[in-house]
Amino acid sequence: MNVPFWAWLAVLAFIVLMLAVDLFAHRKAHVIRVREAALWSAVWVAFGVGFGVLIWQVYGAEFGQQYFAGYLIEKSLAVDNVFIWAIIFTYFAVPREYQHRVLFFGVLGALIFRGIFIAAGSAIIASAEWVLYIFAAFLLITGYRMIRHRNDMLDPAKSRALKLFRRRVPMTNDFHGQRFLIRKNGILLATPLLAVLVLIEVTDIIFAVDSIPAIFAVTDEVFLVFTANAFAILGLRAMYFLLADMIHRFIYLKIGLALVLIWVGIKMLLKIDIYYIPTPLSLAVIATILGVSIGVSLWATRGQERRAPEGPAHSPFGTTSPEEIVALEPLWGRRRGTKATSTHQQGDAEKSDADPHSPTKGDAHER
Repeated sequence: MNVPFWAWLAVLAFIVLMLAVDLFAHRKAHVIRVREAALWSAVWVAFGVGFGVLIWQVYGAEFGQQYFAGYLIEKSLAVDNVFIWAIIFTYFAVPREYQHRVLFFGVLGALIFRGIFIAAGSAIIASAEWVLYIFAAFLLITGYRMIRHRNDMLDPAKSRALKLFRRRVPMTNDFHGQRFLIRKNGILLATPLLAVLVLIEVTDIIFAVDSIPAIFAVTDEVFLVFTANAFAILGLRAMYFLLADMIHRFIYLKIGLALVLIWVGIKMLLKIDIYYIPTPLSLAVIATILGVSIGVSLWATRGQERRAPEGPAHSPFGTTSPEEIVALEPLWGRRRGTKATSTHQQGDAEKSDADPHSPTKGDAHER
């Protein structure tokens, strides 16, 4: 697959453009409703599928199918990531109107880290093909462990990353709007929102360790690996707001994801020296596993309404008022008008020194 350099630049430019559009569309903090989340989800899926159709037309059916297999794997594993986000937001009692900002920077970080992991993985495989055996074994073990611990839930309170962050970084006990950092009494402090962002980034890195080897099982093309990851990740924010209130209904999805990992692990193991499973067959198996696990989950939980995950009895953090936020010290430099005030005060002091009968001079002399 010969991909020109300008194609890479075009994809990166499109990603940056869409991130800018998304940031502008959500520049004001507000609660994202299901209808808005569904609309944005449809937009991101349309872009992902449309890009796959373009690959199919330009490079042929084989590469098009490889892209869609990778996109489907990344999209399905992302659903599990979405559920972890819901648990984290619930634990920290993050107001819903601030969640999109955290996820925006979380997705931005995910794209950067995924790009690094993909480049590293490609270089390792090119120099030492035997690493594929390790990747395959890792996928099989991960799938088995996912089935065995399918009912285990993440407990943010036990997160080592969170404990390390709170031990090393001074942090306030209150949310200050959408700010990640504030300055109080001249000291730079993190807000709980930054702790949430750090925890989300750490969990995504952990998920990337599973998903990157999985997608290399269906395609060796770095361009397809990156674009499938990118288009799957770009829609994660909208997917979160669409599915966060439905976590309780996807009761068999974890088993489906585990079976997908086991399947691609077997595919990777076989293709090294034994047999290359055709991409159409691999794509069909992945789609069937995911479709059945989702369909059975929704059927078994039919009649259950949407509901937000249960949060802590008492919110661990407070929220500041808009007036308190406005009164915060600027993060960098001086607040507007501070310089002028300082200059004015300096001029008064100079005049006071020149005039011995000045009240200021007299007060200073008395003191």
